Amino acid sequence: MEKKKSLSTILSDPKKFITVFLLGFSSGLPIMVVYASIKLWLRRYEIDLPKIGLFSWIATSYSFNFLWAFFFDRYTPFRKFGRRRSWLLITQVCLAGSFVLLSFGDPSKSLSFIAIAGILLCFFSASQDVAVDAYRNEILDSEELGIGASLGVYGYRIAMWVASGFGIWVVDQDTWGWSFNQMFLMLAAFMGVGILATLWADEPEYQAVQEKTLLDSIVNPFFEFLKRNNSFLILAFIFFFKLGDSIAGSMSRPFYADLGFANKEIGAIASTVGLFSTLAGLIVGGSMIYKLGYKVTLWFAGITQAITTALFAGLAFVATQTSLGAIVFLEDFASGIGTAALVGFMGHLTNKRFTASQYALFASLASLGRTIFSGAAGSLIEYFKTSPVIFSDMQHTGYINFYVTCAIIAIPGLVFLGTLTQKEFE
Repeated sequence: MEKKKSLSTILSDPKKFITVFLLGFSSGLPIMVVYASIKLWLRRYEIDLPKIGLFSWIATSYSFNFLWAFFFDRYTPFRKFGRRRSWLLITQVCLAGSFVLLSFGDPSKSLSFIAIAGILLCFFSASQDVAVDAYRNEILDSEELGIGASLGVYGYRIAMWVASGFGIWVVDQDTWGWSFNQMFLMLAAFMGVGILATLWADEPEYQAVQEKTLLDSIVNPFFEFLKRNNSFLILAFIFFFKLGDSIAGSMSRPFYADLGFANKEIGAIASTVGLFSTLAGLIVGGSMIYKLGYKVTLWFAGITQAITTALFAGLAFVATQTSLGAIVFLEDFASGIGTAALVGFMGHLTNKRFTASQYALFASLASLGRTIFSGAAGSLIEYFKTSPVIFSDMQHTGYINFYVTCAIIAIPGLVFLGTLTQKEFE
């Protein structure tokens, strides 16, 4: 049996881990603009919840980027930069431009313009994710993936805080008093972090043999995976594992606003506490993967994610800054462990011959449920106001029933996890 690398050996080449961290930051900037900042922006203009919920569907690209991921495996736009770095640079420049376009939006005049700008932002963001994930899975070997996944998500979560924590804080009238439009321009400037990281990064040494035809490039990655044992069970597990947690998070900012929290409180408490608790969760998650393996870590994360999602219903009863901070800390800590475990596991499943295509398939499945069902989340909350399943006749009945339902949705993911054998995790 091959001896396991020591942690000091794994970390002996810090440049690639720093690069993975910085690219994670670049990847995390756009996502919370879609799922948090834009929705809060619309709510401040008193746009109704069903319409805000529908804005989740502008993120459809995240769930279907596997359809064009083969381009990233087959073509090299700029030979000077290499295949992975070429696609990173293209998508990052386009993302900066999308942020600038979004900065011209005005919810009081045209929701359609904001939706179109958001769709472009999501398309280039989802495409950048393909390039970032492929780069990470090729630059790191199998024993480095757990730690690398944690560092990548570290950068990702810090960027989420910049977009939805610091970004929301600066638009409060009691802080810097910026407009949301100015904040989007700031995020365009922050895309420079990813661009500089790409220029500094080393191109992965591994170069897969190119498929003979374009059709082979499209179909072979999927057929190779589907021929494996329990392939459909693995895909079902990936789809359901973070489904409830993701749907719950899609309406968190409107929930905080309706509870009476100001922008600066949401930015300073929810996003900042969430950042540090997620980082703590990622440390624990990466350590658990290294010591205990993927399966044990995923079991622990799946159970705790369900419990902490249900705790959000309690925030409706005690909407104080202390309770907000405590619940956000617990939920994001559990989510951090789950994210590290799932990202590492999906990288573990990837055949390096089809790095971009296969990982994009897994990541797309992981976000597909969130994309499909989050669009109806606002309507579901409104429905629960008049037709509650559990709790009724309360000020925030819709939200309470919504978060309890999201906790229950976590159960299928645990069921599919239980059907997988140890072989899938080795």
